[in-house]
Amino acid sequence: MHSKDYGDEASLGRFLACLPKAELHLHIEGTLEPELMFELAQRNNVLHTLPCKTLDEMRAAYNFEDLQSFLDLYYAGCAALICEQDFYDLTMAYFQRAKADNIVHTEIFFDPQTHTLRNIPLRQVIQGIARAQKEAEQSLGISSGLIMCFLRDQGPEKALQTLTEAEEFLEYVVGVGLDSTELGNPPSLFQGVFERAEELGLKRVAHAGEEGPAEYIWEALEKLRVQRIDHGVKCLEDTKLIGHLKDINMALTVCPLSNLELKIYTGQLEERMIELLGTGVLVTINSDDPAYFGGYINANYLWLIQKLGLSSQQIADLHANSFKASFLPEETKTKHCKALTKAYKDAVQAGLWV
Repeated sequence: MHSKDYGDEASLGRFLACLPKAELHLHIEGTLEPELMFELAQRNNVLHTLPCKTLDEMRAAYNFEDLQSFLDLYYAGCAALICEQDFYDLTMAYFQRAKADNIVHTEIFFDPQTHTLRNIPLRQVIQGIARAQKEAEQSLGISSGLIMCFLRDQGPEKALQTLTEAEEFLEYVVGVGLDSTELGNPPSLFQGVFERAEELGLKRVAHAGEEGPAEYIWEALEKLRVQRIDHGVKCLEDTKLIGHLKDINMALTVCPLSNLELKIYTGQLEERMIELLGTGVLVTINSDDPAYFGGYINANYLWLIQKLGLSSQQIADLHANSFKASFLPEETKTKHCKALTKAYKDAVQAGLWV
């Protein structure tokens, strides 16, 4: 679509690696690479439960028609995750990739019901992830928060049960979210669960306006009182909503490669992304489920550069948005934004952006 010459991909990769950033929309189960999936399945003697018998078959299966076709494979692959050590290994593998992409802060989603429905104790899941979070902060310098998401297709009663069960572990959890199959599962169904989460002092986010309509974004804002909208790309269907998002400075955690792979706005994604970025809404860039969608966070930024023709300053602004939209303290956000400004200037002066 855009013919502007940005130089070679390696140079752009070095430019992106120079810029500190936050990632705010990342499902830790969605970072389960096929190699680790098979390694854990073998370690746990559950190879027979995997949806594919070989790595090649698994990679070939990563060709999705829609959100549900992805979720079917995603949940099946989670069968390899059983022990606390599995969740630690999964999370540390993500942090290593995050370090390479210069992520200095991340707010990680996890789906407790995906595991408790398989009779995996919630304690094992949380403690494995939390142990990796602590180690990553100490050894890699990456801070993180953990956001517990409810599977909307499991309904509000089970979501509330999950929240109640998790109350003894809230020292490890900063917020709650809402994900999984969007169509037919409007956010308003979960109002009571989110009211309880607010009473407990938890941050609140929700997937809305990915496959679902703009009305789901309104519901997430008004019924769930969310502090960020995950995806939210269907806001483009409602000009009043766009104005409202700008007025309240509500952030969207957008995932370009995910939207591409799941065929959101089929054949129009590039045009709609340009339109979205031009609205003035606070947009952040994230990787969603990178093991399944072909790229971690810097690959998403690279797609924006190569397909949308974004300038280096626009890319730097999106990086700044990632800190502004985070749940970090204001003084920490300011510190990260100052470091980003310096890194950006140094990278441009070094000629990494051609």
